[in-house]
Amino acid sequence: MKKISFALCALLLCTLGMLTGCTGQSGQQVLNVYNWGDYIAPGVIADFERETGIKVNYSLYDSNEILYSKLQGGGSNYDVIFPSDYMIERLVRQNMLEELDYDSLPNAQLLDESYLNHPYDPGNQYSLPYMWGTVGIVYNKQLVDEDVSSWNILWDAKYAKQILMYDSSRDSIAVAMLKNGFSANSRDAGELAIAQQALIEQKPLVLSYTLDDTVDKMLAGEAALCVVYSGQAMMIMGDEQKGEQFGYVIPQEGSNLWFDGMCIPKGAKNKDAALQFINFMCREDIALRNVEEICYSTPHAGAYAQLDDETRNNPAAYPDDETLARCEVYTDLGDYLETYEDAWTHIKAN
Repeated sequence: MKKISFALCALLLCTLGMLTGCTGQSGQQVLNVYNWGDYIAPGVIADFERETGIKVNYSLYDSNEILYSKLQGGGSNYDVIFPSDYMIERLVRQNMLEELDYDSLPNAQLLDESYLNHPYDPGNQYSLPYMWGTVGIVYNKQLVDEDVSSWNILWDAKYAKQILMYDSSRDSIAVAMLKNGFSANSRDAGELAIAQQALIEQKPLVLSYTLDDTVDKMLAGEAALCVVYSGQAMMIMGDEQKGEQFGYVIPQEGSNLWFDGMCIPKGAKNKDAALQFINFMCREDIALRNVEEICYSTPHAGAYAQLDDETRNNPAAYPDDETLARCEVYTDLGDYLETYEDAWTHIKAN
């Protein structure tokens, strides 16, 4: 019984330490970081721990909505999070983020100003950009012999069971909205109904609704077409053995231009350590390691300058201004997001 009681106490203390984010058993400071999967270079966390003496508890999520529910539920206490633009806007509106102390973030000045001060966080009071990119179509040139320039190709019966769509209400509904000439941020009930019906009609053509396994499925030759984030496109096209057989396009109807930022949740227990971590991630050598590993686009001026010419001139990673002008940044849909979620549930269940 003594052994059992001791074990239970130890588990309780460990759990409390993780939830409070204060200190470990030896008094070591602990930082709770919540990030997307495959979104940091190997060794970066270990280097931060070695340089600062701060222990990092690193957890993963696969959607902004999961992140939001964790924060809203209050069951976990994170110190650093990586939400996307529209989610940052929502968290700011609901007073769920701490304002950043720029006196503790000297490396913030290393970021390219063109990626700062966007409408989702004017003045970057609550976030610093970590990565950015677009949403588009990756196609297998050996299976697709026609011009890929429109979202409409994802509704072509010729590619039945060769199409991968995102298992994401926001991204998949946006594709259908844009296909029909609507805004990716539409809150019009009639437009949403048209987009919903389009996705229901497309469903028999879809091989699967995917998330992190998109890259593997395309490289395995399981599909001819897929909706992807640009970083995933770079991974697919950068594959040493099969990369050359793939192409990436941002459709002519437009797409999503997205930003993922680094933020501190309201009431974080280790705000000073969180600022140290964000500043560390903005350091040029660390930013370069991250972008080279995960293949998304960097807002860091110095890291971008050190990329090889092929990457810097690749329109999949760094589109020209004309292409970007066709893209929209997602905005927070507010309560209307529930209507999107209901529509997506209906689509998946149909």
